[in-house]
Amino acid sequence: MILNIYKPKGLTSFSVVKTIRKFIGEKKVGHGGTLDPFAEGVLIIGTGKDTKALKNITDADKTYIASIKLGKTTNTLDPEGDIIKKKKIPTLSDSKINKVLESFLGISMQMPPMFSAKKVGGVKLYELARKNIIIDRDPTQINITDISLINYTETNITFTVSCSKGTYIRVLGKEIAEKLGTVGFLNSLIRTRVGEYFIDYSVSPEQLKRSWKSYIH
Repeated sequence: MILNIYKPKGLTSFSVVKTIRKFIGEKKVGHGGTLDPFAEGVLIIGTGKDTKALKNITDADKTYIASIKLGKTTNTLDPEGDIIKKKKIPTLSDSKINKVLESFLGISMQMPPMFSAKKVGGVKLYELARKNIIIDRDPTQINITDISLINYTETNITFTVSCSKGTYIRVLGKEIAEKLGTVGFLNSLIRTRVGEYFIDYSVSPEQLKRSWKSYIH
């Protein structure tokens, strides 16, 4: 079974897997594409023999709505980290922001952040980052197929982006802020699509639990 789950903010992707595993009574449960705890939105869950289908789902393009807090940045590039730098925010305009956003379209190389679950030499990068150990990482090729501005204020930019597997939106947020002449971090992230699975049809773990109980009874 493939489930289109809405992961709430504040939960890890693995905790959602554990919750679903518990109430459906299936040992083999996995997810296709991690969402950070501060993020929310589409998390695809596979159960039983359908966990094999998760690789293709993980490889699919994804769409996000993201907000960047400008003028300061954190060591994790998200709201859970410590502020490590502040910088004045220049005057913004639609044309200036759109020009910067459009510069990220297409294929490019992106450096994975230290605070990520990516493994180097069998060790997750965030485990090293928590010990203040920074190591060399190889950049990975990403492809941004669509990116556009939703709205902005003096200190915040909200945009939507469709991109290939392996794109770190936190890093993209940092790079957008830098191209605008300041610093920034991602203060919210909603995944609205994974391949052919859309947020409009996702259900929360609690909704699934309620419907599952009525289904088995």
